[in-house]
Amino acid sequence: MWEFWRRHKRKVYVTFGVFGSGYLLYKLYEGHKRRLSDLERELADEKRNDELIRSQIKEHFGKIQTIADSTTLPHVMRHLSSRIEEDLDLTHLMERLMKGKDEPNSLTAAEKLELWDRLKISNFTRIVLSLWATTMLSLYIRVQVNILGRHLYIDTARGIGSSIQLDEADLIDRDDEQQFLASADYLTNVGLPALTSCFETATSEVLKGKQLKDFFNTTVLHDTILQILATFLSMGSPHHWMGFLMPEHSKLYNSAATSSSDSTEPSPASKFEQLMLEAQAVLSSSEFENILDMSLKTVVDVMMEDIKVLCGETNLKLGIPLAKLIPRLAHMSRILLEESNRDRYIQIVQNMPEVEMFFTLLYASTPAS
Repeated sequence: MWEFWRRHKRKVYVTFGVFGSGYLLYKLYEGHKRRLSDLERELADEKRNDELIRSQIKEHFGKIQTIADSTTLPHVMRHLSSRIEEDLDLTHLMERLMKGKDEPNSLTAAEKLELWDRLKISNFTRIVLSLWATTMLSLYIRVQVNILGRHLYIDTARGIGSSIQLDEADLIDRDDEQQFLASADYLTNVGLPALTSCFETATSEVLKGKQLKDFFNTTVLHDTILQILATFLSMGSPHHWMGFLMPEHSKLYNSAATSSSDSTEPSPASKFEQLMLEAQAVLSSSEFENILDMSLKTVVDVMMEDIKVLCGETNLKLGIPLAKLIPRLAHMSRILLEESNRDRYIQIVQNMPEVEMFFTLLYASTPAS
């Protein structure tokens, strides 16, 4: 035995070395293979989770849009239309002019000219104000609801481990949520008089020198409306119109603090302020500015098609005197505020691919902390 070992010990060592090395390599290979398998499984799990999250975001996004379209937006628009009809009522001007026509001696030439000038300014103001306010509020409410829905979704996602269902989540304070959504009425309740005054100023500047005998065709009318919008938007500081749409930061805080003054708990204004500040940030962004510009141009184009039908496309194409156009514009301003037409304009804006993409990206973005 010893002789055998002495003769073959080198071979035995080599053999054990080969087997040992092979076993070690096998173990290393198995470990590497297991790590690759674990990594592949983790990647597959992450992919499934990503797909699930995207699916949930898409589903929840649809629900948020339904809330905006069926509840918040109709309420705010009805309130806005009612106020515009009251504040920019043209009936008394038309009645005085009709009386002057039936009773020539009841008005002097200067009084008639003044009434026509006021009717001219008021008609254009009412039309352009209605277009801007309707478009802006429809976009603003979408901004609000998307920000709120995004917060609700992310807050809920943080609690998924505790089996909280998406539809059962109520992690944002109810007072903050109600105050945030109620701010959509600020324009109608507070900002409308000052907004109307600004549009009247812009309209007067653009229509200065326009005589009742001047001919307006499709191009002139279209350009005039866009000029009034551009003049309004260029007045004051950049984004000055936000002051008509939503309260200043200090007023937000005071309003929220007052609403909770009867409570012994600390003021819940912080979440409300965060939501409002996020909305302000979105509205003041260059992306939203582009969306607003495209939306306004779209609704003006749609309205021009309606005016062509109202005036007769051939007549408007050739041009008609401003004096004959004004009564048709007065009728158009009433049509704009009718629910069916107003909703049609809003739907056209909401269905613009650029608008849909903007709000999809807004909903998917991470809220400020």
